[in-house]
Amino acid sequence: MPQTTIIMNAGAMQRALTRMAHEIAESNESGADVVLIGIQRGGVLVAQRLAKIVSEIWKNAVPTGTLDVGMHRDDLAAHAAPPMHPTVIPFDVADKTVILVDDVLFSGRTTRAALDALNDFGRPKRIQLAVLVDRGHRELPIKADFVGKNVPTSLSEKVIVRFREEDETDEVVIEKT
Repeated sequence: MPQTTIIMNAGAMQRALTRMAHEIAESNESGADVVLIGIQRGGVLVAQRLAKIVSEIWKNAVPTGTLDVGMHRDDLAAHAAPPMHPTVIPFDVADKTVILVDDVLFSGRTTRAALDALNDFGRPKRIQLAVLVDRGHRELPIKADFVGKNVPTSLSEKVIVRFREEDETDEVVIEKT
């Protein structure tokens, strides 16, 4: 039976998201050129929550989209058919600051796939990365610009992010098998 440890409860998640939103606002002078794109699946809810907070800070709506990276992964041969989720980017990314958002940053391979997938939609002015949890173990030279919490983990551990929209609770847990 797996052993779980809560590393962020609902309050800690909200504080981390609020801090990240303020860092995004401080790092980007003009909110008019910023868009958030959540990487399917967990990054979508994080992006929506960040967009709400950043919109309150800037007093204007921040465009938000979703990006599926399944067909851009470098491990496609290992999976018969990757699960597909909708990509919805209802705005032009050209000359924008795109903030890619994910729930957990691990090897960096999902982020690399997201960068490849994003190229299909245009050439942003710049791309930043926001993650709720950075667990280490990078296999590629990728570093997040905005991090909710750094959580050193072992390779035998799994980081699970739960959202109230799907699991009736907000929390981040480490599961050790």
